Amino acid sequence: MFEVNQTKVMEILLLGFQNTWTVNCFLFVLFLVIYILTLVGNLLIIILVAQFQVLQSPMYFFITQLSVCDILLTTNTVPNMLHIIINGGSTISLSGCITQFYFFCVTEATECFILTVMSCDRYLAICRPLRYTSIMTFQFCFQLILISWLLSCILTLILVHQVAALQFCGHVIDHYFCDLIPLLKLSCTKHTLVELIDFILAIPFVSMPFFFILCTYVYIFITILGISSNTGRQKAFSTCSAHLTVVVAYYGSLISVYMAPSKVQSYNINKVLFLLYTVLCPFFNPIIYSLRNEDIKISLNKFILSSLGMI
Repeated sequence: MFEVNQTKVMEILLLGFQNTWTVNCFLFVLFLVIYILTLVGNLLIIILVAQFQVLQSPMYFFITQLSVCDILLTTNTVPNMLHIIINGGSTISLSGCITQFYFFCVTEATECFILTVMSCDRYLAICRPLRYTSIMTFQFCFQLILISWLLSCILTLILVHQVAALQFCGHVIDHYFCDLIPLLKLSCTKHTLVELIDFILAIPFVSMPFFFILCTYVYIFITILGISSNTGRQKAFSTCSAHLTVVVAYYGSLISVYMAPSKVQSYNINKVLFLLYTVLCPFFNPIIYSLRNEDIKISLNKFILSSLGMI
């Protein structure tokens, strides 16, 4: 996909998890099961929203987009990780490594945007309920999602293009997928510009969405506390609790990976932190939404019963 400077290096060796054969077999089975369940869970969310009228609202439309993002994120990293684990390491072409890094950045950025859009949806539903229907039309929701994907795809190209232009001398990455920091460590040319672009893009991709979500939830909590009845407060909070849980899990793991000082992180700790949001977050997201949402649970029961021919 990307043309890169390959005068020094043609292939990258990904070491993955350097463990005994027994441990690697256990990890392979564990991550394979998690990956399959992640695909099933997120695909099930998409099918339920498409099939049942009660779920065809802006909130559930955004949840399906989050599921699409989770499927792409795990599919971009986990299958290759499984191959690396079972073989004790694996090679990937430099172009393939850069391409994997691109799709990783796109899905990561898009998920940040989608979570931001979902917080806006919850803000309007709780704080501006009388204007919610007129604002959150299907056309507007579709435009928000389209803009999120386009911004992620286009702006990420700026960073990835600069990475692909670097000259690489090293060929071994002690990781299970191609990320920015390991790639920069393989470069034998200055990468100050790449780091600057990465820092600048982190503002619209991570910082601004995160602070926007914080602001919306401040207003949401103030509005909820102003509701007189306990039933009304519980109902209002239940509409945003699942999204808030996903935001905390996603940004918590993201901040742990990129904000923790690199000097105190060993490679093994870094790999575990990356597993939090490349493997575990996409796995738990559909569970969180299904357990905390009555409409999804009712629709899931109907879907299972209809699939078994009982209704």
